Amino acid sequence: MLMMKKRNLVFVIIVSVLVGALTLSGVTFLIGQASGGYRTITNEEYENYKQIKDKYGKLVELEQYIKEKYYVPVDENDLMEGVYKGLFWGIGDPYSSYLTKEEYDEIMISTTGEYQGIGVTIAPDDRGLINVVSPIDGSPAEKAGIKSGDKIISVGDQVYDGSSIDQAAAAMRGKPGTKVDLIIIRGQQELKFTITRANIIMHTVRSEVLEGDIGYIRISSFEEKTARDFKEHLRNLELKGVKGFILDLRDNGGGLVEVSIEVADALLEEGIVTYTEDRKGKKEYYKSKPGRTNLPYVVLVNGGTASASEIVTGAIKDHKGGVVVGTTTYGKGIIQSIEQLSNGDAIKLTIMQYFSPDGNIIHKVGIKPDIEVEDLADDDLDQQLVKAIELLQ
Repeated sequence: MLMMKKRNLVFVIIVSVLVGALTLSGVTFLIGQASGGYRTITNEEYENYKQIKDKYGKLVELEQYIKEKYYVPVDENDLMEGVYKGLFWGIGDPYSSYLTKEEYDEIMISTTGEYQGIGVTIAPDDRGLINVVSPIDGSPAEKAGIKSGDKIISVGDQVYDGSSIDQAAAAMRGKPGTKVDLIIIRGQQELKFTITRANIIMHTVRSEVLEGDIGYIRISSFEEKTARDFKEHLRNLELKGVKGFILDLRDNGGGLVEVSIEVADALLEEGIVTYTEDRKGKKEYYKSKPGRTNLPYVVLVNGGTASASEIVTGAIKDHKGGVVVGTTTYGKGIIQSIEQLSNGDAIKLTIMQYFSPDGNIIHKVGIKPDIEVEDLADDDLDQQLVKAIELLQ
């Protein structure tokens, strides 16, 4: 989820410019050679130089070995990029990585709510695979039959995993009308899909009135205009005199955090919606303002309900604003900071996690619904929706 003052994304990412940071070039292991002689250094300076040599000497030796022995010339910039990427890989966190300028630009495209590609929300799983959190409503991926829980193992002719998820996302984007091949694992099956890319414009909110004067609002993700559109749809249902409404967050992979807070604000009285905590124990609270809809409501969730949508779900459950129905949510509750460097590259690092208002951990746990109802794949009847209607009647 991404978190920033101006734009909060799902995974939470803080975007800022870190000028001149992380510059490792220019380090020298020669002590003060100049004008044919040497200058005197203090013991403290000597110890500092020695520590640098001990820490990075092996790296320099390996670089030199590659340059001398590899069968074709190598690009020094590529080698250094590999060093930076390897540093983040060593953390063992699939959500942290070093990004090239191109990879950073690709991530930022996905926050606008309009891009060209196949339309899936993805995240690394605990096995190091690329997990489909959810296909986007009406997208080429959904129409082709991609489902929540599918594992993407290759795009085109290239194999990807959780450590290269940003590159996989970039490979799935492309000019509308062009085709891309995906190989996915679903259970014990390996399936191949050929999907035609399209211009993905995310109309994230839709609504209707169901039989029995029950309102229905579907939010597929939290993008820039989602909160505004949600409040408009909610107001229309209120004016139509519905008895209550169903908020469908199933297969909602998340989005902008601040937008999810705005949506929760329309559903809850004044109180904490979520809070974050870093390694030093510093907490930051996100709150709703007084005033909420008077309509009773039921929230539908499933295993594809992730990140920002779990913020809304957790707040509603803890404050008992509405009844949560479905299956346990995805469990994506950590926050990544993306900081752009002066050369255009960027670093993405997990810096904190977020909690429900009552302090419940969400990451790798998810949110258990108030009423658990399985949605059977071989049943044409939407059992979760049926239960929600029953509760409102």
